[in-house]
Amino acid sequence: MLTNYLPIFSAFLLTLVAHIIARVLTRILAKRMIAIPMIIIAMLAVIALLFLFQWDYQDYYRIAQPVFDHLLGYVVVLLAVPLASMNLSGLPLKRLSLIILMGTLIGALLPMGLAIALSLSQDTILSFATRSVTTPIGLSIANIINAPLAMANLIIIVSGLLGAGVGRLLFRNIKDDRAKGLAMGISAHAFGTVEAWQISHTAGRYSAFGLAVNGLITAIWLPIFIQFYSHHGSFIGF
Repeated sequence: MLTNYLPIFSAFLLTLVAHIIARVLTRILAKRMIAIPMIIIAMLAVIALLFLFQWDYQDYYRIAQPVFDHLLGYVVVLLAVPLASMNLSGLPLKRLSLIILMGTLIGALLPMGLAIALSLSQDTILSFATRSVTTPIGLSIANIINAPLAMANLIIIVSGLLGAGVGRLLFRNIKDDRAKGLAMGISAHAFGTVEAWQISHTAGRYSAFGLAVNGLITAIWLPIFIQFYSHHGSFIGF
């Protein structure tokens, strides 16, 4: 009976070890003024460990993917913990709300517009609509608007990786950790939030705030927007 759980435990342990290695290396490199996103180092660590143990990636992915997809949903819910610890007194909430509203609109409409301009397929356009939110929310939206789940998942992951990869480099001259965190959470969702926590706790909390609120707002307006155009004809080509 226990042998059935051995592959799952092995995949979980390998991923955890890769995370620890990435965390340690990120801190060492940061002391030497070398800014490499932790998520990139973690990916390379996973590849190195798979090679070391001669474990086929497809087999590892088949075992690990359902586990971490399930856990990711709980992680999104647990974002309520840092949000609850935020001190919102004295914050310009109107301006903050406007920034998030603009972020959620641009984050979905801009990639959709580019996909339309490049004459991509309807499925691709709908998949790009989910780009700006974290995976559990994005896949739920994709299911509602009938976007291909595999393509939506790929677009969300790649955009998060790109955002996390270049975010810290773009924000080197920005001193306000609140601005860094909020931008990372809105633009690069979960991957950006991981990187924001490496900057500071303040950046991490604001990134979690941006991720959660952006996801909530997008989950409300985007399906309504898509369904409205699907019933009235649209530039999307329904």
